[in-house]
Amino acid sequence: MHLQSRNKIKIGPGATAMANLVLLLLFFFIIMSLISPKNQLTVTLPKAETELPETADSAATTVVITESNTFFLSTTEGPDKARSFAEIQEQIILEVGNSGQAKLKIAGHKDANYEALFNVLGLAQSHGWQPILLYQK
Repeated sequence: MHLQSRNKIKIGPGATAMANLVLLLLFFFIIMSLISPKNQLTVTLPKAETELPETADSAATTVVITESNTFFLSTTEGPDKARSFAEIQEQIILEVGNSGQAKLKIAGHKDANYEALFNVLGLAQSHGWQPILLYQK
């Protein structure tokens, strides 16, 4: 009587040696990463500006977009006189025309709506003015 193994898969010494090697390498890299000194770089980050940056075009008209998506002209008005875009649009056109420069500074709050910014950019583009974008916290 001749008995044969029904299992056709033969596991030789190569597979176990490979598994042992992989585990040893894994342990080696884990231990080395825990033992090695931590290389920490100190990075000095720049401070944010809270004021509007001064540019060479200080005489240009500046439209400020507030957090509540209202507008005011920083040269002649304050935040207490902020109003909607439809109400201030004509005054922006007059101010830029009187300034003699075809430039419009736009300072927007970081929480202002994109639509408010695009309204002012569209006005500047339709009149051929150069928009100067400023960031305000």
